[in-house]
Amino acid sequence: MIRPVHIHDAQALLDIYNYYVVHTTVTFDIKPLSLETFQNKLETIHAVYPFIVYEENDTILGFAYGSRFRPKPAYDYVVESTVYIKHDAHGRQIGTKLYGELIHLLKQEKYTNVLGVLTIPNEASVKLHEKFGFEKVAELKDIGFKFNTWQTIGIWQLHLD
Repeated sequence: MIRPVHIHDAQALLDIYNYYVVHTTVTFDIKPLSLETFQNKLETIHAVYPFIVYEENDTILGFAYGSRFRPKPAYDYVVESTVYIKHDAHGRQIGTKLYGELIHLLKQEKYTNVLGVLTIPNEASVKLHEKFGFEKVAELKDIGFKFNTWQTIGIWQLHLD
């Protein structure tokens, strides 16, 4: 089931997120986050934007949220989307379910554009975004340094009409 996030979900979400910090380049955090840091992030985001989790048999298998793209007021109608799936739960359409619900919530809140910022290559994430009609609008080469290698990001945009 998909439901709104609760602060008591923080440890389960942090476990999912920190796996990606330690093992992948999909996030540019270099060191695992502490529970306190993650709780603050969760509360800050959830106070303004939709933040949802996918739960099955009392286990959280993924989460998705919107967040501020840039701090200037002209960007108030643009949101950056994020989705993370527990590393051993891929291939079950959890990301698709979460993204569908997140986009629905963002439309209800009158956002006009959603941006997905992806470390590339990342075929699964590209497919997920394009399934929902996102189009690649930018590529920034060698923009983040992780695991002793320069990483490239792509930006995918979805207009919410």
